[in-house]
Amino acid sequence: MKTIQGVFIVACVALAVLGSSARAQEAKPPGNAAKSQAAPNATSVPAYSGMYTFLKEGEFVQVTVEDEGHVTGFISRFGDGESDKGAFLDQFFKTGKLDGNKLTFTTDIVHGVAFDFKGTVERGEGKNPGDEAYFVLKGTLTENTTDVNKKLTSHSREVTLKMFPQDAEPAPTARK
Repeated sequence: MKTIQGVFIVACVALAVLGSSARAQEAKPPGNAAKSQAAPNATSVPAYSGMYTFLKEGEFVQVTVEDEGHVTGFISRFGDGESDKGAFLDQFFKTGKLDGNKLTFTTDIVHGVAFDFKGTVERGEGKNPGDEAYFVLKGTLTENTTDVNKKLTSHSREVTLKMFPQDAEPAPTARK
């Protein structure tokens, strides 16, 4: 009886491994297909999706461009208030849109603070795709702060947020 249970368990594990391997292969295009899909051409949207610097060292904005110019993402920043000073806060986009190279987004309110960005995505000083600052977000960032008395204060500033460098695609390993 133990032998039958052992064979059954091994068969279940083998099926699970084969199934997950097949799904992983379906999800990833083979070889150069991934590169050709990621490379922008005249009819596709440039690869603006990525992580960009934010206001302070260690803070960043994650921008993901989806179908039809819909943009999702979040800001990860350090809190500035008395209750969250130095704490890492994530503020997800409530709305986001890319129209050509014009980008706008608004974040959810976290600890009384929300951000609005209106600007453009432009080529930066990076020489090659994947280099630091290959793309930059240039525009007006407005910080909206609500105090305990529900008084809203807005502070706008011009910003240039640089795209973080992207790791090069790992070289494919030979299978035997």
